Amino acid sequence: QVQLVESGGGLVQPGGSLRLSCAVSGLTLHDSGMGWFRQAPGEDREPVSCIASSDGRVYYADSVKGRFTFSRDNARNTVYLQMNSLKPEDTAVYYCVTAPTCGSDWYPRLRDTWGQGTQVTVSS
Repeated sequence: QVQLVESGGGLVQPGGSLRLSCAVSGLTLHDSGMGWFRQAPGEDREPVSCIASSDGRVYYADSVKGRFTFSRDNARNTVYLQMNSLKPEDTAVYYCVTAPTCGSDWYPRLRDTWGQGTQVTVSS
């Protein structure tokens, strides 16, 4: 059974940084597509970034490009989302998710495996 456990969220001032972690169990990370998405209250799921299983290519939403970095540590079976230059509009619950369909138009599916989510709040 695949399990994803996120950590690293919190309250940060605009312009600050956070690093989210997602500990993965039940699958082999190096050949699995993985992703991050976020959801603000009353809003739809917003894809943030994903890494494709086929070639390891990383995709980013335009809203986070140049500020966020997706990485993975296969030895630790953990993926990370480094978030810099945070803005109030980045406030949301961030979810780690399996992403077998990762690509330029990736959208997280309900049938993919999600973590429990971690709250990120950007506010002064």
